[in-house]
Amino acid sequence: MTILSAQDLVLPAAALGGENPLPPLRSHQEVHEVRNLAELPPDLQANIQYGGLRSTLPCLDQDGYDRTLVETALPSLVLENDHLRAVVLPSLGGRLYSLVHKATDTELLYRNPVFQAANLALCNAWFAGGVEWNVGSTGHWTGTCSPMHAARVEGPDGTPILRLWELERTRNLITQLDFWLPEDSEFLYVGVRLQNPADHDVPAYWWSNIAVSQSPETRVLVPAEQAWRYGYGARLDLIDVTDELTYPMRHEKAVDFFFEPLPGERPWIASVDAEGNGLAQASTERLQGRKLFVWGEAPGGRRWQEWLAPGLEGPGYAEIQAGLARTQMEHLKLPGATSWQWLEAYGRVSADPVAAHADDWQVARAAGGTALRPLLDGMPAREAEWSTVVDAVPVERLYVGSGWGALELARTGWTVSAGTPFDPDTMTARERAWLPLLDGQLPVADAVPDGTLVAWRELLEKAADNWLVWYHRGVARYYAGDEAGALEAWRASGDNAWALRNLGFVTGDLDAYRRAVELRPDLVELRVEALTLSLDPALFEGAPDDPRIQLLRVRAALESGDPQTAHELLAAGIQLATVREGANPLTDYWLAAEEALGTGRPVPPEYQFGMSGT
Repeated sequence: MTILSAQDLVLPAAALGGENPLPPLRSHQEVHEVRNLAELPPDLQANIQYGGLRSTLPCLDQDGYDRTLVETALPSLVLENDHLRAVVLPSLGGRLYSLVHKATDTELLYRNPVFQAANLALCNAWFAGGVEWNVGSTGHWTGTCSPMHAARVEGPDGTPILRLWELERTRNLITQLDFWLPEDSEFLYVGVRLQNPADHDVPAYWWSNIAVSQSPETRVLVPAEQAWRYGYGARLDLIDVTDELTYPMRHEKAVDFFFEPLPGERPWIASVDAEGNGLAQASTERLQGRKLFVWGEAPGGRRWQEWLAPGLEGPGYAEIQAGLARTQMEHLKLPGATSWQWLEAYGRVSADPVAAHADDWQVARAAGGTALRPLLDGMPAREAEWSTVVDAVPVERLYVGSGWGALELARTGWTVSAGTPFDPDTMTARERAWLPLLDGQLPVADAVPDGTLVAWRELLEKAADNWLVWYHRGVARYYAGDEAGALEAWRASGDNAWALRNLGFVTGDLDAYRRAVELRPDLVELRVEALTLSLDPALFEGAPDDPRIQLLRVRAALESGDPQTAHELLAAGIQLATVREGANPLTDYWLAAEEALGTGRPVPPEYQFGMSGT
């Protein structure tokens, strides 16, 4: 029989920390810039140019994590039958953390032995391993380290379905995940639905990112003859799928391959070992895109894997992925009052090993298709079965996500599926603090403003004035592109650290930053921003002992002509928890110091985060 249970997952885990109260007025720089747009097909060009995210507001950045691992009990929901055991983390974006094939006692996914956040997501914090669900916009989604609602639903075959759902706040899309493991099934089915409750088009994005363990013999099989290659050179180039391309550990540098779907082929992708065994992912037709990502075997790629999984042993992992569009640079238009849905399947594949590793790519990929044929042929019927319960009312609450969905329903009156309820009792004091705005008031209840509800701009403009209302008006105006109106609002907000910070951020006014730091000297994120703008020695006075401050001291030493001090600070060791994918300041500063000193000492391995091979 199929069993659904709640259990604690005990792992060495770093603290996630609190959110950064400073609003992300601009989106983090995307590493997936495409500079050869004019060379691409028109539909690909249009999708890449559509739907870019100006900012992750109303979400705030999650950058308060550390790198101290402590045994921690994480809530998990376990779905299992005689063949598979699936572990899902409702407090961390619904991550499918583990999928064990019982007959062979094999973990089919790359299961990270620790929880360690790092700076790779739209809201900064991200962690490696398992299957991540990315919705909303290009990048790792804003909810990847946030809770989702979870409940039990009666499946069409009488077995329990584990349903997770949440409001994706940057697009106001309702994301639904139904984990379904029929009693006799050797595959876990995941039904996905995106609901757009608004009356207008919304940019839609989805990629299921699947981490799989790799070895020198690991090969990725997929029904494709060509792929779009993206190698951090800001170009998309269409290339033929070759033998070397499909072996993850044969790549020196980090690289993405977005496979072109073959007409008439059902969508799937698999990662197999020397014996032809491994994990397969398949889906119904809407989820057409497939991708291979590798970190690369150069020092930078290896360092990233060690950074994401401290204590990493063995060759690490690669990612096979599945998405709505052909590439991860694209958004699609989801019409108003419309839902999209599809069914995914995850399980063990056993392909003929000789054929799967044949030099002839057509023979190799055909081996995967042959092994998966019963699954692929049965997917449409399985989706039809699942569709009969897609709106079924949950029968048992298992985990409570955020109250933001309930708050948005209070404002908009949107009609949403009964299968994804946002009950008023899910609102905490944080969400309830916004309810008075529906009646034209926003009382000052806290000295620290929350992330501005930018979609509530009209209500903010009509509300009774106070410093907090003026502050939020400014953020909402700036988000909408009204910079002059934003500056006017923040000046009207008065002498508070939050409005002054925004003035400094947008205008470069160092005096505004200095006053903000004076008002909130304890806020390290504020001081880091001020020092990044100007390495004013006065701003270093009384600064907390934080790696981000230490890195700025290195930069200050280099810019003032003191490379010896810069070298000493770097040699003493700086563990920058928030080092960003695509950025490599530790290496850059080390090389600058060595060049100025004329010593040429090699970059320490722990500072090598380069995505292009160093």
